[in-house]
Amino acid sequence: MFTFYRAQLPLLLVLFTIIGTTLACELDQMHHGCRIASAKCSCGYGCRSEYRYNNIKECYRSLNGSRNDICYRRPCRHGGSCLQISQDPGFKCQCEGTGFYGPRCDNACPGPQNSLIHGPFPYECVVI
Repeated sequence: MFTFYRAQLPLLLVLFTIIGTTLACELDQMHHGCRIASAKCSCGYGCRSEYRYNNIKECYRSLNGSRNDICYRRPCRHGGSCLQISQDPGFKCQCEGTGFYGPRCDNACPGPQNSLIHGPFPYECVVI
């Protein structure tokens, strides 16, 4: 049994996030790359499907030709951030902190006024 102190909690959350992100895809699908997020190029290490471009140069070329960027059409609603990915439909909406969830951030999070939800509670709606 482990005993954790309140001061250790932020470190544990970061560790859990790193481990959870790393285990989100197969090891042979991990790589360093770039993606377009909120109309900017963002580079990092993670799943190949979420980092569409191999380097910052490719990302900027695509960003400058905005017509090829599916996020240019703003498919995410209610303030959700659009990430360009290689899997269909070519984008992923990040809805955390908007009060909405779903593929396009178009479903209202359950609350006291609408607490009836069928299925698992959407992680985008968890407030920490």
